[in-house]
Parts: sequence; C-alpha cells; structure tokens
Amino acid sequence: MPTFDIVSEVDFQEVRNAVDQAMREATNRFDFKGTDSTIELSDSELVLESASEDRLKALVQVLEEKLVRREVSLKALQRGNVEEASKGRARQKITINAGISSDNAKRINRFVKDKGIKSVSSQAQGDQLRVTSKKRDDLQAIIAALKAEDFGIPLQFTNFRD
Repeated sequence: MPTFDIVSEVDFQEVRNAVDQAMREATNRFDFKGTDSTIELSDSELVLESASEDRLKALVQVLEEKLVRREVSLKALQRGNVEEASKGRARQKITINAGISSDNAKRINRFVKDKGIKSVSSQAQGDQLRVTSKKRDDLQAIIAALKAEDFGIPLQFTNFRD
C-alpha cells in the first residue's frame, strides 16, 4: 500500500551558515558601521540586536536574504516583538519552528479528509503525518493539493513508498 510522510524540518546547519554569512555582511557593510549589530543563535532561537530599530529591520532583512539563499523556508521563523535593550538599543527574538504541532496536524488531517478521495487516510505520528492510499495517483493528488495550500509552516514530503 503506497504511503508518504508529511514533515516540517529545518536544516539547522544551513541556519548556522546563514547566520555566519549575515554577521559577516553586517560587519563589512557601511550602513552597519558603529551599530554593533549582532545575531546570536541558540538551540531554536535567534536574538538580533542593533543600535536602532531601523538598523534592526535591515539586519533582519539581511538574515532573511541569507536564509532564502540557503533554501531555509521563512515560514519556519516566528518573529517576536521588537524590544528595547540597554542603552537605547533594539532587540528582537526569532523562534525557529521545526515539526508539526498537534493543531497543525489536525488542520492538515482535516484538509486531507475534506479532499474527498475515498481511499486516502492520514494519521499523526508524533511531529509528522503518515498518509496512505491504495493508489499512487491519489497520493500525488494530495501532495499537489497540500503544496497549493498555505498552512503557515514549511511542509516536506518524505518516505514515499509504493
């Protein structure tokens, strides 16, 4: 019976490389001179800090350009509010979301069931979903429909088996 898995993964090595590139660009660009702009990466969180709010926005833009170039989906990022740091500086936290939450899993399950293809079924397995069907063509139709719909998280389709 053909199956595939729906996952939402982020390659943290690519995120680390993008952060390094963005920091290198921020230290070399003229408009960032004297702003002491920094990007700190912890397990699943980025902390950006700069001298002013407009420099912080420019730093976020540089980071997003580097992430897109490294094929990390911006849907995986959840921006926090811009906060005031010490000495009038601006700080923003960005959370990196990996995995499919139970709410999103329910929405995706409901979407698959609402497509009305009788032989297709889906079930949540931890932070991923397994979709099964009797026909391969039905699974390909579900993949196409899921790619067309926006669930607010990056979706990858793995482990396709006939």
